[in-house]
Amino acid sequence: MRKSWWKILGLVMVGIAIVAGLLGPVPVLPILHETIRNVYFHVPMWFTMLTLYLISVIYSIKYLNSGKTEHDLLAVEAANTGIIFCSMGLLTGMLWANITWGDPWPNDPKLNGSAIATLMYLAYLVLRNALEEEQKRAKISAIYNIFAFPVMVVLLYILPKLTDSLHPGSGGNGTFSDLDMNSQMRPVFYTSVIGWILIGVWVCTLRYRVRLLENKRNQID
Repeated sequence: MRKSWWKILGLVMVGIAIVAGLLGPVPVLPILHETIRNVYFHVPMWFTMLTLYLISVIYSIKYLNSGKTEHDLLAVEAANTGIIFCSMGLLTGMLWANITWGDPWPNDPKLNGSAIATLMYLAYLVLRNALEEEQKRAKISAIYNIFAFPVMVVLLYILPKLTDSLHPGSGGNGTFSDLDMNSQMRPVFYTSVIGWILIGVWVCTLRYRVRLLENKRNQID
């Protein structure tokens, strides 16, 4: 139980965020209306994705320093889990965009940057599968991962701020200002973000443990 407290906390926080997100009060805003509730589900997916990609690049660096297979396996499973949350972030974002902007994928810098970043991490997984020799695969993919992470940050958070974008925080728009989120929404939003990050890390650890078992089985065979 002591080792699982953070998992239970994650489940509780996500449960609270889902109930409060669907039933709690939200500000009456033009265009957005009830779709503002999607901020409780869409944005936390990206925060969780970013956290998992950060874990992945940290363990890629650790692998290059240590050469331990465990570090490489954790790096790839963090990236795998991050892509899952990236997909959910894209789907919830497309649904939101279709309702509020009238198009599931308008020509927006942040949307285009997210598409490129997603392809970069899919290429990371393709690269791993294309190389058969274990140590060579781990080293090359670790180096790729280290360069991919800062490029992803630039695509998602720096370039959109330099151009006009429909997203908050881009092109001079405020990020989560009073125009987008009031004091009633913020506690639910941050509860959702923390809860989903904990769930994401939990899924990553489960995938990592499965990968360890598969690796040991392959060594025995």
